Amino acid sequence: MRIYDIIAEKMHGGELSKEEINFFVEHFASGDIPDYQASALLMAICLKGMTDEETFFLTVAMLKSGKTIDLSSIPGKKVDKHSTGGVGDKTTLVLGPMLAACGGKFAKMSGRGLGHTGGTIDKLESIPGFKTDLTVEQFIDQVKRIGIAIMSQTDDIVPADKKMYALRDATATVDSIPLIASSIMSKKMADGSDIQLLDVKYGNGAFMKDLDSARKLANLMVTLGHKAGLNTSAEITDMSQPLGYEIGNALEVKEAIKTLKNQGPADLTEICLHSGTYLLMQAGLALNKDTARKKLEKCLADGSALDAFKRMVEAQGGDVSFIDSPDKFPNALYSYDVKALTDGFIQSIDAYDLGLSAMELGAGRAKEGDVIDHAAGITLAKKRGDLVKRGDVLCTLHSERPIVEEVGTHILRDFIIGPIEPGAVPLIEEDII
Repeated sequence: MRIYDIIAEKMHGGELSKEEINFFVEHFASGDIPDYQASALLMAICLKGMTDEETFFLTVAMLKSGKTIDLSSIPGKKVDKHSTGGVGDKTTLVLGPMLAACGGKFAKMSGRGLGHTGGTIDKLESIPGFKTDLTVEQFIDQVKRIGIAIMSQTDDIVPADKKMYALRDATATVDSIPLIASSIMSKKMADGSDIQLLDVKYGNGAFMKDLDSARKLANLMVTLGHKAGLNTSAEITDMSQPLGYEIGNALEVKEAIKTLKNQGPADLTEICLHSGTYLLMQAGLALNKDTARKKLEKCLADGSALDAFKRMVEAQGGDVSFIDSPDKFPNALYSYDVKALTDGFIQSIDAYDLGLSAMELGAGRAKEGDVIDHAAGITLAKKRGDLVKRGDVLCTLHSERPIVEEVGTHILRDFIIGPIEPGAVPLIEEDII
């Protein structure tokens, strides 16, 4: 078998066999297939696509390239939620503690941010002392004891995907639904959870820009999960504007704490309630949607969700006093208010560009290895549909870099203001079970 023949077959629109896909993944991961040939095959896949069966073979081949985590020693159903990424998406920080407070077992591996989207691990590491590099044994023990742990992805979990994603990122082959689905689901199959909920976001702040693409990705990932024997479902949610009001690591942690105190923004709270409802039902912790939602609302109202978050922070070495007193998080050296130049209703907000601007301020990475400024970011004062007057603050920028005014001038164009109040956009478009 030769990689040249596999490339040629896919370039001509052929369907690759399980053996051909296994050959590619195994020999690429080992370094036997050079990057230029791997890039050619990835480009061919982008152009010609893959069948569901090819995508499943690719997913399993990447899964088998490394270790998997066995969570079977943890009693009960283990639940996990994965988001395809967006701006201001701090759902995991709120949903995980809510589920733990309701008796769930939330065992999650998360990644770091790259580009316009933030990473859960970066957000948690803005809490002084918080450790994310747990061993698998520590991870399992913590979930057993307190019902929740969030750790950084290890290098030996699906190493073929990590190598392949770095190549895709450098060769403009990220934008392929089969490659996105196999990348996500190989890691989900490796993490040992019994139940997977996939939050597939669409809109200008998401990787999937339109509803049709998001629906295709969601359906494909659910199909892959079912073929692997996993209890998998998906929700398609809006990312045409940032989720909540905060963009940036410590800023998002503070907003998550506020939400766990039942004082958070409506959109973030609603998504957590919606996702949690399905996960509690699938885990057998609630008989129906109404019962599940009431349990989740109660854990926010009575403080038990916040207590679960504090237990996780303490267990992973974080300074719990920052959770009790969020004002202890340091403020950035520079701040700048971006103000409206005209009256009217906010028609739209360019979430993607705001994410890039937050990265420029220091809240994200342009490339792996860049240092994160945990205090940097953007605080929105207005959202889509809000009425503004000339001079009203649209958002406030925070950075250790003296570029806030320059970035603020650029950000003005991200807020489109017009005379007519825009219609509402559904926060949750549909569920795929």
